[in-house]
Amino acid sequence: MNHSIYSADRSTHLKIVVVALVAGIAVAGFGIKARTGSDEGLTQTARVIKAGKPVVITSSNASLVR
Repeated sequence: MNHSIYSADRSTHLKIVVVALVAGIAVAGFGIKARTGSDEGLTQTARVIKAGKPVVITSSNASLVR
């Protein structure tokens, strides 16, 4: 068994690439499955909020000089 990636033979490199590829596909598949499965029955509607009259709110009695 080689403990160094630099001295590993071709089959060891191939095994590493295959394991990484399978893991990547599994993670991507899980992400796609989780994303498409959560949209069932949920619809979003736009809410319109209209502005009212302007209101001035202060917390001190100090006068403002401009």
